[in-house]
Amino acid sequence: MIFIIILVIVAVVLLSCINVVPQAKAYVVERLGGYQTTWGVGIHFKTPLIDRVAKKVTLKEQVVDFAPQPVITKDNVTMRIDTVIFFQITDPKLYAYGVENPIVAIENLTATTLRNIIGELELDETLTSRETINTKMRASLDSATDPWGIKVNRVELKNIIPPAAIQDAMEKQMKAEREKRESILRSQGEKESAILVAQGKKEAAILDAEADKEAAILKAEATKEATIREAEGQAQAIKAVQQAKADGIRMLNEAGATDKVIQLKSLEAFEKASDGQATKIIIPSEIQSMAGMVTSIAELAKDK
Repeated sequence: MIFIIILVIVAVVLLSCINVVPQAKAYVVERLGGYQTTWGVGIHFKTPLIDRVAKKVTLKEQVVDFAPQPVITKDNVTMRIDTVIFFQITDPKLYAYGVENPIVAIENLTATTLRNIIGELELDETLTSRETINTKMRASLDSATDPWGIKVNRVELKNIIPPAAIQDAMEKQMKAEREKRESILRSQGEKESAILVAQGKKEAAILDAEADKEAAILKAEATKEATIREAEGQAQAIKAVQQAKADGIRMLNEAGATDKVIQLKSLEAFEKASDGQATKIIIPSEIQSMAGMVTSIAELAKDK
């Protein structure tokens, strides 16, 4: 019975000496109180009663959110800033033996580094220089935590909380800026509207002037064409009259008319002329003698 108990105890001790290290983990092993080795992923065996796992370390990236820390800016404004640290353990041995409480050490180091950086900036610079502050803090923390086997990957300022009076002043300033931008935009809109209206009137005036010009040109061309046609009509009429006279004279010549007949035709022409508005008519001597003869013949016929 005692032998069985001894076998069970030995089996339990042997089983306890078998360790399986999971992924993204590392075990720091001590032998007789001193550092022996660091186990990586896989199965490992330790010496009973001599070796022990001193610390189990997570190799995954870790995130720590620290509470808001009071800081004072260069222009003596007190505010509260909370930070978020992204870090990763790169050396399990240094992490196990480098500092007593690494997270507390990082928190205190973050607070002091943040105070040093903010103390060199004024309020407005602090509010607008988040990226610069993050970069400076990451570089400083990464350098300080390197002996602890910790690599700081990122540092982010989560919240910047100024005093209530400063917040009220900032809100009023933002409101004034928004009202200013609104007034500027309204003025620019009114200016652009006035410019568009003026341009519209200008273009309308130009179009009206061009229309008047084209109308005047068309009217002048129409008047010119009418004058030309009227002159052509008068020329054709004169030509027709002259042609008619020429045809009459040609016909008289062809009919063998004597000088007396031609003088009678001239007399008829003067008779027609006397029906017009002329007050004085000069008659050639040949026509006058012919007129006297015609009168004498008329009187003889009347006596008979």
